[in-house]
Amino acid sequence: MNVDTMSARARMLQRLRGHAPAAPSTTLEALDARIDAHFTGRRALAPLALNERIAQFRRMLEAAHAEVICASAATWAADLAGRLAAAGVRSLLLDIACAEGQALEAALPSVVQARSYAQPIEQWKAELFDTVDAGFTVARSGLAATGTLVVVPDANAPRTVSLVPPLHVALIYANTLHADLHAAVAAERWREGMPTNLVMISGPSKTSDIQQTTAYGAHGPRALWVVVVTDEDRATGAQHGAAE
Repeated sequence: MNVDTMSARARMLQRLRGHAPAAPSTTLEALDARIDAHFTGRRALAPLALNERIAQFRRMLEAAHAEVICASAATWAADLAGRLAAAGVRSLLLDIACAEGQALEAALPSVVQARSYAQPIEQWKAELFDTVDAGFTVARSGLAATGTLVVVPDANAPRTVSLVPPLHVALIYANTLHADLHAAVAAERWREGMPTNLVMISGPSKTSDIQQTTAYGAHGPRALWVVVVTDEDRATGAQHGAAE
């Protein structure tokens, strides 16, 4: 590119900058306030009670080919253990350090072996991919509008638990269901500290080729079971205030 061309380019950019509209005076805080007002007003027009959020959450997940199981706090573990055995699950990956993992492990029949994520993936990658039938996680919360699970992986239950086994089983407490993503962000105060690794799941893994033929399990679990515990009060700081 010669000097004349560079000069022409510089002149053109200068003219464009000279005619560019002034930057909007709207501040970030004002924009946030407008967004908050929009979504709060929209939810106020059609507020959803807890049972309605559960029903919408279920409809959206089932539309995405997930299976939803509503259960009580007293029976979910035994019910799920029986379903896993009946489905042919023989190796289940779960976090035995959390209360839900301990409850499920205690309810499993002898034909289902509980496995914990206790070693680096490099040491058991082949075994993990070849022999583990299902992974069990506990969702932080959920979005009724889209049938979405919000999962925050940690060292005892990394992303691998929900991504590698062909069946992903997720437990969620009904009182952590939010109306939509905006409500979840506000109620859980994400702006005060976003998780470094957050997974949002709205059904089993699926993809389509150029002919729009849908295939399940190409990039993750072929099946998703969601256990909704409908009668448990689980008020923690991270899950405080499931939104209206």
